[in-house]
Order: sequence, then C-alpha cells, then structure tokens
Amino acid sequence: MSTTRTDLTVRPARHADLPALLPVLAEAFSTGPVAEWAVPEPADRLKVFTGYFRFMLELGMRYGRVDTTSDLSGAAIWYRRDETPSPVPDHVFGLEEAIGKYAPKFLLLDAMFEARHPRLPHAYLAYIGVAPAWQGQGVGSALLAEAHEDVDAENLPAYLEASDPRNRDLYRRHGYEAGPPMRPTSSGPQFWPMWRAQLNGGARSSFPPPTSLHLRSL
Repeated sequence: MSTTRTDLTVRPARHADLPALLPVLAEAFSTGPVAEWAVPEPADRLKVFTGYFRFMLELGMRYGRVDTTSDLSGAAIWYRRDETPSPVPDHVFGLEEAIGKYAPKFLLLDAMFEARHPRLPHAYLAYIGVAPAWQGQGVGSALLAEAHEDVDAENLPAYLEASDPRNRDLYRRHGYEAGPPMRPTSSGPQFWPMWRAQLNGGARSSFPPPTSLHLRSL
C-alpha cells in the first residue's frame, strides 16, 4: 500500500538537476494511451520521450519555470501566457531534431492544444511528471500546491491539458474545471482542457475563449 509523503519540499530546478529530471519525465510519459499513439513502436518509446524531454526541459529553463522536489522525484514545467505571446522560434526545428520521424504527431498535438488555448493572461502547466516509484504518494500534488501559491498571489488563472481520467480528477481536486474533451484524430487519445480561475474576479462557471496563437510561448 502506498502512503502520502510528508517530507517533500518544492524548489526551482537548476541546470545541474536536468540529468536527473530527464529520466523522471521520460519514464512518466512513455507509457499509456498517449505514448502508444504518439510512438507506436514500443521499443522506441523511452528513447523518443527522452529526446523530447531533453528539449522540453531546456525550453522550460530558458523561457518558463521548472519546479522540482528536494529529492528530484518529480518535475513541473510552467509558462506564463498572455493575450499576444511571442512564439519560441526554434520549437519546430528543435522538436524534429529531438525526436525525428515521430515529430509530426507531437506537432499535431501542439496544434490541437493551441487551437483550444485560452486567449487571456494565465499560467500554463505544460508538463508535470513523477518518477514511477513515487507516483500516487503526493509528489504531483506538492508540485501543484507550490505553483498555485504563486499563481494565487498574482491573482492569475491557470490552464493545463489532462490526458487521462485519473489525472483529470486530481486536477479537479486542485480547483480546475474540465472543458469538453478533444482528440488529435478520430482514433487518437482523449484530452481534457482544464481551467483554474483566479481567486478574485474569475469566471468560475464558464470556460474562457480559445486562441489560435503558438503553443510554446510565454
């Protein structure tokens, strides 16, 4: 039986942490329906997601916010999104270089996410992952709670995409509302856009309008 950990502290990640955080995110995301759809060949999945998150961690450190725990058992990558964000210019080229022939499906996911992305200032949780050995023990909740303290201090809403019902329900417990689900293709995996309204002045009963701006921006 797993237990909720009480020894966790959350801090900003440093570049020296990236070699340890890379396998945490790669292993967390390389299983399940999304991974099976994005990388149909099982033998390639861990390698592809390792290349993917090597690139995403670097982007997160450069343009956003990367949080981790004191024992490096989890990580979260956040971006600040505004109404008219500036695109990260090297995203498409860097993604193709990082994962090769599998890039088109990842870019399709990016396009789908961007089509539903809200057009107003908010904090965007792009990725959160926990080492498999520590999943279900409160690591993800600790990462969320730390970021939400800062988000609430700025009175900002927050947004993310949930990729399975269990994660969707976790985010609901942290104050997120789920919007209508979306799929990249008719046979692709299902995602739920999720919105957490700001403490003061937020429209808690309605989902914000989407934008057509570029995904990887601040």
